[in-house]
Amino acid sequence: MLPARRIPTNGINLSVHESGEGPAVVLMHGFPGLGYSWHNQVPALTAAGFRVVAPDQRGYGHSDAPEAVEEYDITKLTGDMVGLLDALDIERAVFVGHDWGGLVAWQLPLFHPDRVAGVVGVSTPFIPHWMTWLHPDLVSGVLPTGSSFVADPSVDPIAQMRQVYSEKMYVLMYQDGHHADDAMNAEPRRWLQAAYRKDLPTVDQWADLPPEALNMEYHGSPLPADPADLPGNDVLTAADLDTYEEGYKQHGFTPAINWYRNLTRNWEISRNMDQTIRVPSLMISGANDLVLRASMTDGMDEHVPDLERHVVADSWHGTMEDQPDEVNRVMTSWLQRRFLNRSAAE
Repeated sequence: MLPARRIPTNGINLSVHESGEGPAVVLMHGFPGLGYSWHNQVPALTAAGFRVVAPDQRGYGHSDAPEAVEEYDITKLTGDMVGLLDALDIERAVFVGHDWGGLVAWQLPLFHPDRVAGVVGVSTPFIPHWMTWLHPDLVSGVLPTGSSFVADPSVDPIAQMRQVYSEKMYVLMYQDGHHADDAMNAEPRRWLQAAYRKDLPTVDQWADLPPEALNMEYHGSPLPADPADLPGNDVLTAADLDTYEEGYKQHGFTPAINWYRNLTRNWEISRNMDQTIRVPSLMISGANDLVLRASMTDGMDEHVPDLERHVVADSWHGTMEDQPDEVNRVMTSWLQRRFLNRSAAE
Protein backbone atom coordinates (compact mmCIF):
# COMPACT_ATOMS: atom_id res chain seq x y z
CA MET A 1 0.00 0.00 0.00
CA LEU A 2 1.08 3.56 -0.65
CA PRO A 3 2.08 5.71 2.37
CA ALA A 4 -0.87 7.25 4.18
CA ARG A 5 -1.68 10.93 4.49
CA ARG A 6 -3.82 12.64 7.08
CA ILE A 7 -7.04 14.12 5.74
CA PRO A 8 -9.38 16.43 7.71
CA THR A 9 -12.99 15.20 7.92
CA ASN A 10 -15.90 15.75 10.28
CA GLY A 11 -13.82 17.62 12.85
CA ILE A 12 -10.98 15.08 13.04
CA ASN A 13 -8.10 13.84 10.88
CA LEU A 14 -8.05 10.36 9.36
CA SER A 15 -4.94 8.57 8.16
CA VAL A 16 -5.80 7.46 4.63
CA HIS A 17 -4.17 5.25 2.01
CA GLU A 18 -5.08 6.14 -1.60
CA SER A 19 -4.35 4.41 -4.87
CA GLY A 20 -5.53 4.39 -8.48
CA GLU A 21 -8.02 6.23 -10.66
CA GLY A 22 -11.61 5.57 -11.66
CA PRO A 23 -14.85 5.00 -9.74
CA ALA A 24 -14.23 5.42 -6.01
CA VAL A 25 -14.18 2.46 -3.64
CA VAL A 26 -13.79 3.14 0.10
CA LEU A 27 -12.49 0.21 2.16
CA MET A 28 -13.62 0.23 5.80
CA HIS A 29 -11.88 -2.11 8.24
CA GLY A 30 -13.37 -3.63 11.36
CA PHE A 31 -12.22 -4.53 14.86
CA PRO A 32 -9.35 -5.01 15.52
CA GLY A 33 -8.21 -3.91 12.09
CA LEU A 34 -6.55 -0.98 10.34
CA GLY A 35 -6.57 0.46 6.85
CA TYR A 36 -3.71 -2.01 6.36
CA SER A 37 -6.24 -4.85 6.66
CA TRP A 38 -6.99 -4.28 2.97
CA HIS A 39 -3.37 -4.46 1.79
CA ASN A 40 -4.15 -7.52 -0.33
CA GLN A 41 -7.17 -5.84 -1.96
CA VAL A 42 -5.76 -2.40 -2.77
CA PRO A 43 -3.44 -3.54 -5.62
CA ALA A 44 -6.13 -5.78 -7.13
CA LEU A 45 -8.80 -3.07 -7.08
CA THR A 46 -6.40 -0.46 -8.43
CA ALA A 47 -5.37 -2.76 -11.28
CA ALA A 48 -9.06 -3.41 -12.01
CA GLY A 49 -9.64 0.29 -12.68
CA PHE A 50 -10.80 1.81 -9.40
CA ARG A 51 -9.78 4.67 -7.16
CA VAL A 52 -9.21 3.04 -3.78
CA VAL A 53 -9.43 4.83 -0.42
CA ALA A 54 -8.54 2.89 2.75
CA PRO A 55 -8.61 4.89 6.01
CA ASP A 56 -7.62 4.01 9.53
CA GLN A 57 -11.04 4.70 10.98
CA ARG A 58 -11.82 7.01 13.89
CA GLY A 59 -9.96 5.79 16.99
CA TYR A 60 -7.67 3.45 15.08
CA GLY A 61 -4.01 3.55 14.04
CA HIS A 62 -2.73 6.96 13.01
CA SER A 63 -6.17 8.58 12.80
CA ASP A 64 -7.45 10.84 15.58
CA ALA A 65 -9.06 9.26 18.63
CA PRO A 66 -11.46 11.60 20.49
CA GLU A 67 -11.81 10.75 24.17
CA ALA A 68 -15.58 10.89 24.71
CA VAL A 69 -17.46 7.61 24.16
CA GLU A 70 -20.29 9.33 22.27
CA GLU A 71 -17.76 10.50 19.66
CA TYR A 72 -17.99 6.98 18.22
CA ASP A 73 -21.72 6.75 17.49
CA ILE A 74 -23.10 5.99 14.05
CA THR A 75 -23.67 9.62 13.09
CA LYS A 76 -19.97 10.34 13.69
CA LEU A 77 -18.78 7.17 11.92
CA THR A 78 -20.90 7.71 8.81
CA GLY A 79 -20.15 11.44 8.92
CA ASP A 80 -16.42 10.68 8.78
CA MET A 81 -16.89 8.85 5.50
CA VAL A 82 -19.01 11.59 3.94
CA GLY A 83 -16.48 14.20 5.04
CA LEU A 84 -13.74 12.08 3.50
CA LEU A 85 -15.57 12.08 0.17
CA ASP A 86 -15.89 15.87 0.40
CA ALA A 87 -12.18 16.28 1.14
CA LEU A 88 -11.26 14.09 -1.83
CA ASP A 89 -13.81 15.73 -4.16
CA ILE A 90 -15.72 12.46 -4.64
CA GLU A 91 -19.47 12.70 -5.19
CA ARG A 92 -20.38 9.05 -4.58
CA ALA A 93 -18.49 5.88 -3.70
CA VAL A 94 -18.95 2.18 -3.26
CA PHE A 95 -18.37 1.40 0.41
CA VAL A 96 -16.78 -1.92 1.29
CA GLY A 97 -16.81 -2.92 4.95
CA HIS A 98 -15.56 -5.84 7.03
CA ASP A 99 -16.76 -6.57 10.56
CA TRP A 100 -17.57 -3.19 12.20
CA GLY A 101 -16.66 -1.50 8.93
CA GLY A 102 -19.45 -3.56 7.39
CA LEU A 103 -21.94 -2.39 10.01
CA VAL A 104 -21.09 1.20 9.10
CA ALA A 105 -21.11 0.49 5.36
CA TRP A 106 -24.68 -0.83 5.56
CA GLN A 107 -25.76 2.25 7.53
CA LEU A 108 -24.32 4.73 5.03
CA PRO A 109 -27.12 4.35 2.42
CA LEU A 110 -29.64 4.84 5.24
CA PHE A 111 -28.04 8.02 6.62
CA HIS A 112 -26.48 9.43 3.42
CA PRO A 113 -28.20 7.83 0.41
CA ASP A 114 -27.05 10.50 -2.02
CA ARG A 115 -23.36 9.69 -1.37
CA VAL A 116 -23.50 5.90 -1.75
CA ALA A 117 -23.25 4.15 -5.11
CA GLY A 118 -23.11 0.63 -3.71
CA VAL A 119 -22.22 -1.50 -0.68
CA VAL A 120 -20.06 -4.58 -0.26
CA GLY A 121 -20.30 -6.43 3.05
CA VAL A 122 -17.36 -8.70 3.82
CA SER A 123 -18.41 -11.06 6.64
CA THR A 124 -20.94 -8.52 7.96
CA PRO A 125 -24.55 -9.01 6.82
CA PHE A 126 -27.20 -6.33 6.98
CA ILE A 127 -29.50 -7.11 9.91
CA PRO A 128 -31.98 -4.31 10.71
CA HIS A 129 -32.08 -2.40 13.98
CA TRP A 130 -28.66 -3.50 15.27
CA MET A 131 -29.90 -7.04 16.06
CA THR A 132 -26.72 -8.75 14.75
CA TRP A 133 -25.68 -10.50 17.97
CA LEU A 134 -29.29 -11.59 18.59
CA HIS A 135 -29.61 -13.54 15.35
CA PRO A 136 -31.35 -16.91 15.89
CA ASP A 137 -28.36 -18.83 14.51
CA LEU A 138 -26.23 -17.45 17.35
CA VAL A 139 -28.59 -17.50 20.32
CA SER A 140 -29.92 -21.00 19.63
CA GLY A 141 -26.71 -22.56 20.94
CA VAL A 142 -26.79 -20.52 24.13
CA LEU A 143 -30.40 -20.97 25.28
CA PRO A 144 -31.43 -23.90 27.48
CA THR A 145 -32.98 -26.84 25.65
CA GLY A 146 -36.62 -26.22 24.86
CA SER A 147 -36.47 -22.44 25.35
CA SER A 148 -36.70 -19.82 22.65
CA PHE A 149 -35.93 -16.15 22.14
CA VAL A 150 -37.14 -13.73 19.48
CA ALA A 151 -35.32 -10.43 19.12
CA ASP A 152 -37.54 -7.36 19.43
CA PRO A 153 -36.41 -4.32 17.39
CA SER A 154 -38.40 -2.05 19.73
CA VAL A 155 -36.17 -3.01 22.69
CA ASP A 156 -32.56 -1.98 23.33
CA PRO A 157 -30.39 -4.77 21.82
CA ILE A 158 -27.92 -4.63 24.72
CA ALA A 159 -30.75 -5.20 27.21
CA GLN A 160 -31.88 -8.17 25.12
CA MET A 161 -28.36 -9.57 24.91
CA ARG A 162 -28.17 -9.57 28.71
CA GLN A 163 -31.21 -11.89 28.70
CA VAL A 164 -29.40 -14.38 26.46
CA TYR A 165 -25.64 -14.35 27.01
CA SER A 166 -23.32 -14.71 29.99
CA GLU A 167 -21.87 -11.56 31.55
CA LYS A 168 -18.52 -12.43 29.96
CA MET A 169 -19.84 -12.32 26.39
CA TYR A 170 -17.38 -9.98 24.73
CA VAL A 171 -19.87 -7.31 23.56
CA LEU A 172 -21.35 -7.14 27.07
CA MET A 173 -17.90 -7.02 28.67
CA TYR A 174 -17.17 -3.95 26.60
CA GLN A 175 -20.23 -2.25 28.11
CA ASP A 176 -19.20 -2.99 31.69
CA GLY A 177 -15.99 -1.18 32.57
CA HIS A 178 -12.52 -1.45 31.07
CA HIS A 179 -11.39 -4.92 32.10
CA ALA A 180 -11.13 -6.03 28.46
CA ASP A 181 -9.42 -2.79 27.40
CA ASP A 182 -6.81 -3.15 30.13
CA ALA A 183 -6.05 -6.77 29.26
CA MET A 184 -5.69 -6.03 25.56
CA ASN A 185 -3.66 -2.85 26.06
CA ALA A 186 -1.21 -4.78 28.27
CA GLU A 187 -0.37 -7.27 25.50
CA PRO A 188 -1.45 -5.83 22.15
CA ARG A 189 0.62 -8.11 19.93
CA ARG A 190 -0.61 -11.30 21.60
CA TRP A 191 -4.24 -10.19 21.54
CA LEU A 192 -3.95 -9.32 17.86
CA GLN A 193 -2.44 -12.71 17.12
CA ALA A 194 -5.28 -14.34 19.05
CA ALA A 195 -7.91 -12.34 17.14
CA TYR A 196 -6.67 -13.32 13.67
CA ARG A 197 -7.09 -17.10 13.45
CA LYS A 198 -8.02 -19.64 10.80
CA ASP A 199 -8.42 -23.43 10.71
CA LEU A 200 -10.74 -23.18 13.70
CA PRO A 201 -13.85 -25.31 14.34
CA THR A 202 -16.38 -25.01 11.53
CA VAL A 203 -19.96 -23.84 11.72
CA ASP A 204 -21.09 -27.47 11.66
CA GLN A 205 -19.12 -28.05 14.88
CA TRP A 206 -20.65 -25.06 16.68
CA ALA A 207 -23.02 -27.06 18.86
CA ASP A 208 -20.12 -29.17 20.16
CA LEU A 209 -18.16 -26.19 21.47
CA PRO A 210 -17.89 -25.51 25.21
CA PRO A 211 -20.28 -23.00 26.85
CA GLU A 212 -17.69 -20.21 26.97
CA ALA A 213 -17.33 -20.44 23.18
CA LEU A 214 -21.08 -20.51 22.60
CA ASN A 215 -21.32 -17.37 24.74
CA MET A 216 -18.54 -15.78 22.67
CA GLU A 217 -16.36 -15.12 25.70
CA TYR A 218 -13.41 -14.42 23.47
CA HIS A 219 -12.04 -11.50 25.48
CA GLY A 220 -13.06 -12.80 28.89
CA SER A 221 -10.40 -15.46 29.38
CA PRO A 222 -6.62 -15.17 29.75
CA LEU A 223 -4.48 -16.02 26.74
CA PRO A 224 -2.43 -19.22 26.73
CA ALA A 225 1.03 -18.81 28.22
CA ASP A 226 2.55 -19.92 24.91
CA PRO A 227 1.21 -18.32 21.69
CA ALA A 228 1.74 -21.70 20.00
CA ASP A 229 -1.14 -22.99 22.14
CA LEU A 230 -3.67 -20.64 20.52
CA PRO A 231 -6.39 -22.52 18.63
CA GLY A 232 -6.10 -22.87 14.87
CA ASN A 233 -3.39 -21.18 12.85
CA ASP A 234 -2.15 -17.63 12.34
CA VAL A 235 -3.69 -15.47 9.64
CA LEU A 236 -1.12 -12.70 10.04
CA THR A 237 2.57 -12.96 9.24
CA ALA A 238 5.17 -11.58 11.64
CA ALA A 239 5.46 -8.50 9.41
CA ASP A 240 1.67 -8.04 9.48
CA LEU A 241 1.71 -8.28 13.28
CA ASP A 242 4.45 -5.63 13.40
CA THR A 243 2.20 -3.26 11.44
CA TYR A 244 -0.85 -3.96 13.60
CA GLU A 245 1.10 -3.69 16.84
CA GLU A 246 2.56 -0.34 15.80
CA GLY A 247 -0.92 0.90 14.91
CA TYR A 248 -2.41 -0.02 18.28
CA LYS A 249 0.46 1.57 20.17
CA GLN A 250 -0.94 4.93 19.03
CA HIS A 251 -4.17 4.87 21.09
CA GLY A 252 -4.53 1.38 22.53
CA PHE A 253 -7.78 -0.55 22.10
CA THR A 254 -10.15 1.67 24.10
CA PRO A 255 -11.20 4.05 21.27
CA ALA A 256 -11.94 1.07 19.03
CA ILE A 257 -13.93 -0.64 21.79
CA ASN A 258 -15.90 2.59 22.21
CA TRP A 259 -17.63 1.71 18.93
CA TYR A 260 -19.30 -1.17 20.83
CA ARG A 261 -20.21 1.17 23.69
CA ASN A 262 -22.52 3.07 21.33
CA LEU A 263 -24.76 0.16 20.36
CA THR A 264 -27.69 1.38 22.46
CA ARG A 265 -27.17 4.94 21.25
CA ASN A 266 -27.04 3.74 17.62
CA TRP A 267 -30.26 1.78 18.06
CA GLU A 268 -31.96 4.86 19.53
CA ILE A 269 -30.74 7.06 16.67
CA SER A 270 -31.90 4.74 13.91
CA ARG A 271 -34.87 2.90 15.46
CA ASN A 272 -37.46 4.76 13.35
CA MET A 273 -35.49 4.78 10.09
CA ASP A 274 -36.58 2.83 7.03
CA GLN A 275 -34.34 -0.25 6.90
CA THR A 276 -34.22 -0.67 3.12
CA ILE A 277 -30.86 -0.57 1.29
CA ARG A 278 -31.61 0.94 -2.12
CA VAL A 279 -28.24 0.55 -3.85
CA PRO A 280 -26.54 -2.38 -5.61
CA SER A 281 -25.04 -4.63 -2.95
CA LEU A 282 -22.69 -7.58 -2.66
CA MET A 283 -22.35 -9.87 0.36
CA ILE A 284 -19.17 -11.96 0.77
CA SER A 285 -19.26 -14.45 3.65
CA GLY A 286 -16.69 -16.85 5.05
CA ALA A 287 -18.03 -20.40 5.07
CA ASN A 288 -16.64 -21.02 8.56
CA ASP A 289 -17.14 -17.61 10.15
CA LEU A 290 -18.60 -18.63 13.52
CA VAL A 291 -19.99 -15.24 14.58
CA LEU A 292 -21.01 -13.48 11.37
CA ARG A 293 -22.21 -16.65 9.68
CA ALA A 294 -23.05 -17.10 6.02
CA SER A 295 -26.50 -18.33 7.10
CA MET A 296 -27.18 -14.89 8.58
CA THR A 297 -27.48 -13.55 5.03
CA ASP A 298 -30.59 -15.65 4.41
CA GLY A 299 -33.50 -13.26 3.97
CA MET A 300 -31.25 -10.23 3.45
CA ASP A 301 -32.88 -9.54 0.10
CA GLU A 302 -36.05 -8.54 1.97
CA HIS A 303 -34.20 -5.38 3.02
CA VAL A 304 -31.55 -5.33 0.26
CA PRO A 305 -33.45 -5.92 -3.01
CA ASP A 306 -30.45 -5.60 -5.35
CA LEU A 307 -28.21 -8.19 -3.67
CA GLU A 308 -25.66 -10.76 -4.79
CA ARG A 309 -24.28 -13.24 -2.27
CA HIS A 310 -21.08 -15.28 -2.34
CA VAL A 311 -19.64 -17.70 0.23
CA VAL A 312 -15.86 -18.18 0.34
CA ALA A 313 -14.87 -21.77 1.11
CA ASP A 314 -12.28 -22.58 3.79
CA SER A 315 -12.55 -19.08 5.24
CA TRP A 316 -13.10 -17.91 8.78
CA HIS A 317 -13.79 -14.38 10.04
CA GLY A 318 -10.77 -12.63 8.49
CA THR A 319 -12.02 -13.47 5.01
CA MET A 320 -10.15 -10.85 3.00
CA GLU A 321 -6.90 -11.80 4.76
CA ASP A 322 -7.20 -15.58 4.95
CA GLN A 323 -8.58 -15.98 1.39
CA PRO A 324 -7.47 -12.77 -0.40
CA ASP A 325 -7.39 -14.14 -3.95
CA GLU A 326 -10.98 -15.34 -3.88
CA VAL A 327 -12.23 -12.17 -2.20
CA ASN A 328 -10.40 -10.09 -4.83
CA ARG A 329 -11.87 -12.17 -7.66
CA VAL A 330 -15.44 -11.86 -6.43
CA MET A 331 -15.19 -8.19 -5.52
CA THR A 332 -13.48 -6.99 -8.70
CA SER A 333 -15.85 -8.99 -10.90
CA TRP A 334 -18.91 -7.45 -9.25
CA LEU A 335 -17.48 -3.93 -9.18
CA GLN A 336 -16.50 -4.06 -12.84
CA ARG A 337 -19.90 -5.40 -13.88
CA ARG A 338 -21.85 -2.85 -11.87
CA PHE A 339 -19.71 0.31 -11.90
CA LEU A 340 -16.64 0.41 -14.10
CA ASN A 341 -18.36 1.65 -17.22
CA ARG A 342 -20.88 3.84 -15.39
CA SER A 343 -20.52 7.25 -13.79
CA ALA A 344 -22.54 6.36 -10.66
CA ALA A 345 -19.50 5.89 -8.44
CA GLU A 346 -17.27 8.59 -9.89
